[in-house]
Order: sequence, then structure tokens, then C-alpha cells
Amino acid sequence: MKNYAYQLPPELIAARPTEKREDCRLLSYDQKTQTHQHNFFYDIAQLLPKNALIVFNQSKVFPSRLLAHKKTGGKAEVFVLNNMANSAGEVKALVGANSKKHIGDQFFFDEADIFGAEILSSNDDGTFQLKFFPELTICLGKFATLPIPRYIRDGVSDAQDNIDYQTVFARYVGSVAAPTAGLHFSPDLLGELSDKGFDFAFVTLHVGMGTFSPIKTENVTDHQMHEEEFFLDDEDAQKIQKALDQNIPIVAVGTTTLRVLESCIDENKKLILPAETLATTNIFLHPGKKVSSIAGLITNFHLPESSLLMLVSALIGRAKCLELYQLAITEKYRFFSYGDAMYIQLDRL
Repeated sequence: MKNYAYQLPPELIAARPTEKREDCRLLSYDQKTQTHQHNFFYDIAQLLPKNALIVFNQSKVFPSRLLAHKKTGGKAEVFVLNNMANSAGEVKALVGANSKKHIGDQFFFDEADIFGAEILSSNDDGTFQLKFFPELTICLGKFATLPIPRYIRDGVSDAQDNIDYQTVFARYVGSVAAPTAGLHFSPDLLGELSDKGFDFAFVTLHVGMGTFSPIKTENVTDHQMHEEEFFLDDEDAQKIQKALDQNIPIVAVGTTTLRVLESCIDENKKLILPAETLATTNIFLHPGKKVSSIAGLITNFHLPESSLLMLVSALIGRAKCLELYQLAITEKYRFFSYGDAMYIQLDRL
């Protein structure tokens, strides 16, 4: 794990995005020529392969963080991982409290102790199954806030984050973290890309624990990703298959988009899922795993020792990945969810 560590000055963690989404900086790397450029994101059309199919994750973040208290007055936090209860009325969640957590513990979101949740059981992954009262949708609607990461202003979101922490093309609700590479696209930039001959396709992967859970195993290959739901409709599946069949370059916007593509395209470059099928993936892309679905990746700068950093390393190698990250630090790029972007063009054109 230490092989994927790097030192980041705290001042380079972005607390807010740039005023205009596409005004952030962009570090581009061409694997074929082994060269890099410093650009702005509004230059992206000049860097992408001609007539590429750009694939986005259109999942939408839902308010999922609830500040709570116990009857004893102890403070707690409930982080809901699904925006709908299962058929048994249970909801998977993380629970943070100063005291140990037990089956039957109740957590309340209001002063009158009317709205809350009760622990029904615990899971092996450190999460809990909760029953909300009177029901989940009411509690989320009245008390939940948008779950920005804790490294951004201690995780306390405000009204501006309700805009900034959603992509402009977000459509289907279900994520507890934004697919952040997509945050750099504005309606104007999307229009410009369309005018210049780029086509778009969309997948939906609801970002959950699989994307942001830390890696705790010393051996990278021992890490088990949590399953996340994804969806690919018929029209977008046809676009992606056409690109694969005709060798049209595919550029994935974000690591979650790439994980969907690698989860449903086989070694013969055929979609292995029927259209309009809800599926799950726990795919973990790291050095040694073959990635064949894309010609390029647009991504953000990721946390040290994270599965996302390893995914980037799977494309260009660990040494080159960390070399580019060190370059970004030297050039004072802004890091993580609200930070600057990276474009990687692979040697496949």
C-alpha cells in the first residue's frame, strides 16, 4: 500500500470548485509520446481523439448524511447508503457514535424524538441494517444534507454544494458521492463538444462504498470492492457497441464510468449484458488488470493509497501515475473532488 502513497500539502485540497466548471486546470498526458501539457478544461475538445464517443456517469447524488442523537444525549451521525429501503423495509447505513453500537439502538434526528432510525443488525463490512421511522424518504427529505467528503470543509455542505456537487447531466438518483470527473462539464462545453462532432453516451453507476472505501489490505489484490449498482439503457448500449465495432475511440469520464465499461464488455469487445438490465459490479482495476474498453480517461486527482489511484495506475503504470501527481503538486494543481482534472490519452490510436 505504501507504494501508492504521496505527500499532499493541505492547501492544495480544493474547498470549492472554480466559479465556472470548465475553468479548472487540466493536466493532459499522452501515453504514446510520453508527453504532458498544462491546459484548462475548456481546452478538452482540442485534446480528445477526433469524433470520439464520450461516456458519462449520469447518477445523481442524494442527501444522505443525517446528524442524530441518542436518548442519552450522545451525538451520532447516520450515513445512508441507499435512497430506498429494501423489500424488508431495511436500509444499509454507516453509523458514527462515541459509544459502541448495539442491536436496538435508536438515533433521532429531531428534538422531539419523533423521526429516527433503529439498528436491526450489523454487517460484516462495518455497516448496519436500519429501520427508519416514520419512513426513510420522510427522514431524508426533512433532515439529510448532501454528503460532500470530509476533507472538504469537514464534510459540512451548504446550499451552494447542492449545485456544485452535482453534474449538469445528473439524472438518476442513487449516489452517495458525485462522479466528480463529470463536474467539469457545463452546458456550454457540452454544446461545444457536440458541435465539434463528439457523440455522447451515458451509463448509470450509483456510487457507494465500493468507490470510496479505503484499502486496508497490505496486498493490493486482496482488497474486496463493495458491490455497486449500475444500469445501461438500450440507446446508450447501441452507441457503445457501435463504437467498439467501428473502432471509434471511447473516452470515459470518470473512474466509475470506466468500471461500468470494463464490467460489461468482454474480451471480444461485445456487451455481455442485455440492454436495460440493472446489474452490480465489484470490479477492482489495478496494475496487472487489463483495461481494453477505452482510448482515454478524464479523471480527477485522487486520494493517496486509494482504489481510484490504483485504477489510474492500471492504465499508465504506478511510477508514471505518481510522477504525474508529483508534477501536479509542484505546479500547485487543486486536488480531489472539487479540484482540477487530468486527461490520459492511451497508446491505442
